Amino acid sequence: MTVESGMTAPAGAVPDVQAWRRAVAGVLAKSRRVSPDELGDRPEDLLAIHTYDGVTVNPLYTSLDAEPEHPLPGVYPFTRGGDALRDVNRGWGVAARFGAGTSSAADINEEILAALERGVSALWLTVGANGVPVESIDRALEGVLLDLAPLTLDAGAEAPSAAANLFAMLDARAHAGDGVTNRAQITIGLGAAPLTEAFTGDAANASAGLQEAVSLAGSATARDETIRAVMIDATAFHDAGSSDVQEIGAACAAGAEYVKAMLAAGLTRAQALGQIEFRFAATDDQFQTIAKLRAARQVWARVADVLGEPQAGNAPQHAVTSGAMMSQRDPWVNMLRTTVAAFGAGVGGADTVTVLPFDAALPAGALGVSDSFAERIARNTQLLLLEESNLGRVVDPAGGSWYAEKLTSDLALAAWRVLQDIDAAGGYLSTVESGWLRAEIESVRAAREKDIARRKVQLTGVNEFPDGGEKPLPVDDEGAVGTRLPRPDAARYAQPFENLRNRSDRHLAATGARPAVLLAPLGPLAEHNIRTTFIANLVGSGGIEAVNPGPVGLDGLAGAARSTAAKVAVVCGSDARYSEEAADAVRILRGAGVTHVMLAGSESAFPAATQTDTAATTQPDGYLRAGIDAVAVLSALLDTLGVQ
Repeated sequence: MTVESGMTAPAGAVPDVQAWRRAVAGVLAKSRRVSPDELGDRPEDLLAIHTYDGVTVNPLYTSLDAEPEHPLPGVYPFTRGGDALRDVNRGWGVAARFGAGTSSAADINEEILAALERGVSALWLTVGANGVPVESIDRALEGVLLDLAPLTLDAGAEAPSAAANLFAMLDARAHAGDGVTNRAQITIGLGAAPLTEAFTGDAANASAGLQEAVSLAGSATARDETIRAVMIDATAFHDAGSSDVQEIGAACAAGAEYVKAMLAAGLTRAQALGQIEFRFAATDDQFQTIAKLRAARQVWARVADVLGEPQAGNAPQHAVTSGAMMSQRDPWVNMLRTTVAAFGAGVGGADTVTVLPFDAALPAGALGVSDSFAERIARNTQLLLLEESNLGRVVDPAGGSWYAEKLTSDLALAAWRVLQDIDAAGGYLSTVESGWLRAEIESVRAAREKDIARRKVQLTGVNEFPDGGEKPLPVDDEGAVGTRLPRPDAARYAQPFENLRNRSDRHLAATGARPAVLLAPLGPLAEHNIRTTFIANLVGSGGIEAVNPGPVGLDGLAGAARSTAAKVAVVCGSDARYSEEAADAVRILRGAGVTHVMLAGSESAFPAATQTDTAATTQPDGYLRAGIDAVAVLSALLDTLGVQ
């Protein structure tokens, strides 16, 4: 796959990059206390962000980064969108998920009809063991005009029987005269996804499921409605911890496997490509989401081009807000996460978008709000973007942005390399069965979890700005909180910190109080406030209360420690104050019964004159600073506090 770059800007439009670099060097030199000459020829590289895909996001994009202009939407390689004639008054399809749970088909039907009246324009229906019984599909869809509201099934292993019942319903409606003169206006996805289900744990039945999906595809091509049999659910890779390019590359590799099987069964290349649609995760990194969806269309179009059918590479995209990014703690923040994700998905050109309810990572009723309230917020998030912000009125609004176009190109190239790596390793099914693909994804997951644990990646309400007064969550016998996400075993980013908070909740239930540490401020407020705030935020992310007695001075530390019966204390102050009082503070706290004393800051902040003092009474037991593995440190701190 090749993408041209380095387009020369028009005369007179070339920015003065060297002047900008000198300005950057001047600012960075001051903060780093070095000479600007020491920062090299490209000081801006110090401000660059490197993603888990190995893609570099620069701090500034100019006309020098311009990519060749892509064709209009609806034209190969579909980077700018798959539909050249999309109704700008309608925008993307506002999809909602129905059927998951124990509700009857009649109840589900009421929910669907009510949602359609309130702005939903596309349906995602769970069918089978975990949803509406396949024999009740017609009851669940009673009164639903499928030529106006596209339908996607999620039936798992029961996809063949679900399709048979759905086809019977469509035939009965046509025979009864349902008013649809152009049957192609009825758009349905059968949702057969054996290859992505194989990745999530059903590899043993992948081959059989693949043959059933191929058979469904053959049946679908013979019908008058617009039906796609195969759903490549790339959220399976995302929820396992993949990077964006791994999600795209693995999805397209699975697509190639499906096409190969359909060709072997006698379908034409165009027919096989026409039976595939994709589901991707949309995250709260809006530009990554925009670029990911654009890049995914470009990569799949290239696959179709290799097959000799470039114009058939226009597969619909269903974007779902990420389950992995959803938090159980301070879940109201999920409203912000899903809003940004929905924005990215819409701007990125998704055909349909599903916003998960903000409390989907929790058991039903855990927050004391109704399901209808959470679903209304999810639905109205999209409606606000469409009806009030008018995002749907412009197709590919990111087109032409130097940053968005360059990021799209970089992701597409990197995803193509992932696709090639999978092919070189034996193909999609082979890499799933051998565990190679999962190992590649887990390496990215481990890197992300390390960054989250060190709070390099910040999760509001979780590892930053935790709500210490938050209501405890219902923890089961295994110490976990349930979830209603589409994939409950998603590797949620917040989970390591939430496990610590769960321990704190159990301690609260058993003792009536949360585990706590005493802050030992040195000097006036202006000196210690930064570090007391940092420590309160840090320990709070592990469910530990920070007790701050205020600026009591050395003379008041012993009294504060005795009055709180503190086991653990953290000395907080300026480096200059540490040089005078840190050792005495440690000694006083130990004398007052504190068994574990830590210092806010790095080891170099502790006075050098006493670092060689081996007396345990003057040496801290540890140091709390930015960049530590907060999950490991807080877990050990909970152990010290006697929290099970």
